[in-house]
Amino acid sequence: MKKLLLTLSLSCFWLLSFAQLKVEIYGVISDSQTGETLIGANIVVENTGGGTTTDLDGKFQLSLEPGTYNITASYLGYESYTRSNFLVQSQGNSDLNIELNAAGTLLDNVEITASPFARSLESPLSLQKLSPEELKTYPGGNNDIAKVVQSLPGISGSIGGFRNDIIIRGGAPNENVYYLDGIEIPNINHFSTQGSAGGPAGLLNVSFIEGVELSASSFGAKYDNPLSGVLQFDQRSGNKRKFQTNFRVSASEAAATIEGPLFKGDKEESNTTFLFSLRRSYLQLLFQLIGLPIRPSYWDYQYKFDHKIDEYNSLIFTGIGAIDDFTLKAPDDFTPEQQATLEQVPLIEQYSVSTGLIWKRRRQDGKGIYNTAFSFNRLRNQFSGYEDNENQVGLNYQTFSRETEFKLRPTYTHFINNWSISTGFNVISSKYTNKTQNFLQDINYEAGINFVKYGLFVQAAKANIWDRLDFTVGIRSDANTFTEESNQLLKTLSPRAGVSVRLDKNDSWRWNATVGSYYKIAPYTILGFQDNSGNLLNKDAKYINSIHFVTGLAHYPYPSLKFSVEGFYKLYNNYPISIKDGVSLANQGGDFSILGDEDIISSGKGRTYGGEFLVQQKLFKGIYAILAYTYFHSEFADITGEFKPSAWDSRHLLSFTGGWKFGNNYELSVRSRLVGQTPYAPVDLERTLDEYPLTILDYDQLGANNLEPFYQTDIRFDKKWNAKMFALNLYFEVQNVFGQAVPTPPSYGLDRNEIGEIILPSSLILLPESQGIVLPSIGIVLDF
Repeated sequence: MKKLLLTLSLSCFWLLSFAQLKVEIYGVISDSQTGETLIGANIVVENTGGGTTTDLDGKFQLSLEPGTYNITASYLGYESYTRSNFLVQSQGNSDLNIELNAAGTLLDNVEITASPFARSLESPLSLQKLSPEELKTYPGGNNDIAKVVQSLPGISGSIGGFRNDIIIRGGAPNENVYYLDGIEIPNINHFSTQGSAGGPAGLLNVSFIEGVELSASSFGAKYDNPLSGVLQFDQRSGNKRKFQTNFRVSASEAAATIEGPLFKGDKEESNTTFLFSLRRSYLQLLFQLIGLPIRPSYWDYQYKFDHKIDEYNSLIFTGIGAIDDFTLKAPDDFTPEQQATLEQVPLIEQYSVSTGLIWKRRRQDGKGIYNTAFSFNRLRNQFSGYEDNENQVGLNYQTFSRETEFKLRPTYTHFINNWSISTGFNVISSKYTNKTQNFLQDINYEAGINFVKYGLFVQAAKANIWDRLDFTVGIRSDANTFTEESNQLLKTLSPRAGVSVRLDKNDSWRWNATVGSYYKIAPYTILGFQDNSGNLLNKDAKYINSIHFVTGLAHYPYPSLKFSVEGFYKLYNNYPISIKDGVSLANQGGDFSILGDEDIISSGKGRTYGGEFLVQQKLFKGIYAILAYTYFHSEFADITGEFKPSAWDSRHLLSFTGGWKFGNNYELSVRSRLVGQTPYAPVDLERTLDEYPLTILDYDQLGANNLEPFYQTDIRFDKKWNAKMFALNLYFEVQNVFGQAVPTPPSYGLDRNEIGEIILPSSLILLPESQGIVLPSIGIVLDF
């Protein structure tokens, strides 16, 4: 009897703890340009009949049951906006801060339906945004933001999809720039390829991110060095009222995030908040259990401090860092594939850090905003290969390099009569050192360069010209104190312009067009390369130039549904070409080597062109989806001037991501990707045998061979529970549901007997192709 009563008591306690709760959600409604809060703005929660208005400080409070909502904010004289797919939990909620765009003066008598698709005056085309929920529940993404971005139109990974290289419309992986709350960060991946980008695992913690904005053309003039894409990661602020903890365990890592107010005292809200996270991978343990020789291991951390000085001034201090260690361990049983991995895969030790301080000052008359960012970043990279990689005996090659930058970026934006005029400059102190020993190719040098990069820009935008037209125009120029073109600002003048035209009175049809010229300085690995006598060989490297022509049409038949079609044409000039291999470096950077550590000439040309189609359904009756298709050509000239298909010329990119949220906090999501036949350069067997374990590619044959199309489908199933003291999300995920083999170029290893001894005279044998693997996993996310 006592046992029965105890069981009933525990059951009642359990049921009561998961009974329907009311959760308080806080937020602010403000002007997107000036940052001024809007008093009396309306907030409506879709399909609930609930809502509220902002108080004298522009703040609001909603009492909602746990679930997913579409929440609309509106204000007289402003375009309404709907925050789609906003998740409310019993614990771990973020504030709902919405910025509204001012509407045209003659639009007062026209009803514009609230839309969840935000637009930008600076980038009217090729702009995509992802919300926190779209990032966190992405199937197959494993909470990796770089993988999630690949669901957008025109974006693909490197060959086979293993790495997180972000290849936009056929451009190389190093043609993109990344910003975290306005602080430029060199890379967003662990085990990054120096001189390029990418890596197998993302660096950013998804628990920090408020949203991701990707521009594939029409880059704002404030950004230096983009040729193909700008990714802006916006972080949320820590909780102003109480301390919260988020703990996440996934297939490859464990992460803990804490946040809360500082110096709160007896106040309801603090003016100072913090976010801090620490992540640890355990891929090395999983690979050990299944008998693979690779042992990737990493730690990373991320933090953000917000401080509101007064009504018009605020500070943000933010940063990320990582420690990466890639080693090898021989398995118990010998196979030719694993032996080749032990011999050919390099050992990598990396340390990276990026940190910055941002001061935002808003004019009291509401006519302008000052933004000053000071940041520091460093990458320390050791890249090694040994005759015995496992025990690190018999050095074959090693590069130890360090990149260090200090950056100052002040900008001022002035608002007058629907005009937004921004101006500013940037100064970057750069230091690069490199000590390279390569006994296989007779390379031995130690280099060090120290110089300054700088640039300035101005951009103007006007909205609602004739109540129909948005227009932007800008120009920037960049120079440096190192290359032979140094201090010649007129050589890098980069104008850009864009228009967006409303084609009907309800703004359901828009025509957009942009044109722009953009410049990028060569990577430090190129600028700092020396010969064995200590001569800098690439001081004549030119700024790489890319000219974009883009036009498109967008249609919004319903508030939550978008159709768009775009055509694009990109021209490249001054692209670095390898003197050794005779190939454009636009074809490299998607592996675990170092890009650009060689003699080059800046005479390369290239072009990519094609079209994109997108259908996106924001959350409606529990359904959300993105269907994107891109058809394109990507080709670059070699040292003879002959155009050849690039290593990214897949021609076809098709992706679908969608999900269904149904009763009792269940969610089912699916991702499918198809990448067309990708060209590859075959192995030069004679040179590879001479320089083994280095693999030498025959770039003369690039484009003569293609991989089979790459196809993969991932599914994910989520279930959420909300108790008074915690919120729990348990998910089950299956990657590569149909067991499709990942297409990879043919690889070779030394011919050996059954016990692993080299058969003399030595020769190379073709290794077996990898088989498709179905990867099930589970994950846990706990907020308390």
